[in-house]
Amino acid sequence: MDLTAALLGYLLLTSIAIAMAVLPEVRQGVHAWMRSRLLHWWSRVERVRAGMGSGVARVGVWTASARARLGRWGRREWAWTAAATSVLLLPPLIAYWAGAGRMLGSYDDWSVRPVDAQIAALLEGEHLVPPPPLPPEVFATREVQEQRPMLSSASREWSLLDADFRQRLLLVFKIMREQHGYELALLEGYRSPERQDMLRQKGGHVTHAGAFQSYHQFGLAADCAFLRDGKLVISEKDPWAARGYQLYGEVAESVGLTWGGRWKSIVDLGHVELRRPGVLRKADEG
Repeated sequence: MDLTAALLGYLLLTSIAIAMAVLPEVRQGVHAWMRSRLLHWWSRVERVRAGMGSGVARVGVWTASARARLGRWGRREWAWTAAATSVLLLPPLIAYWAGAGRMLGSYDDWSVRPVDAQIAALLEGEHLVPPPPLPPEVFATREVQEQRPMLSSASREWSLLDADFRQRLLLVFKIMREQHGYELALLEGYRSPERQDMLRQKGGHVTHAGAFQSYHQFGLAADCAFLRDGKLVISEKDPWAARGYQLYGEVAESVGLTWGGRWKSIVDLGHVELRRPGVLRKADEG
């Protein structure tokens, strides 16, 4: 449906409703027109009924009853009918108008985001390759276990990530390394529904999302942290890491990703995701 046509239709309906409420002449004219159209329609129904015989006699009873009721309507009833019709049409029209040119809250449209030309060119042309996997002991230190107790069992398979999301995330890694001097590590990418439910049971400080309510289940989300001297630095209490997370969020948003550092219900500085319409059961952060 064309937005201009929708707005013109809405303006026409509201204008008629206002005119009917204010001007008696308009009420009389609309009333006469609607009544003539209804009578014309009913006469056609009755002709059809007469041609079909007694098998549709009940249609005649219904139309006669409805006609009698409408015949008793006055100006007030018609005015209220028009006003009610306008009110019923108002919400969908407003929703359509408000959503025109924009995407759903759970979707970031890459085509309408302001993007750096160099970054857009890299996404279009360069095929980035995931870094070599880190040794398992990097994710099993005491410091890491205190920050992320269940990290050792998380999936860090780049191949399980959505191809588009994978390229954007690798570009974030590249920019953070070459422009800001931060080496990033993938903590967790794809997450099974069972693991998601298990994490949710740990409490709201971990995640609010259950199975299939997180982009992790679709390979469209990742949790990342920094490497310094071969060790993971996860805590944002570290000034160096805190600065890195802010840069990381800015870079992630510049390539069309959503950064968990801007969430209100639960701030997740290492989390990024590529939102798409109709993917989640509901748009929970997680």
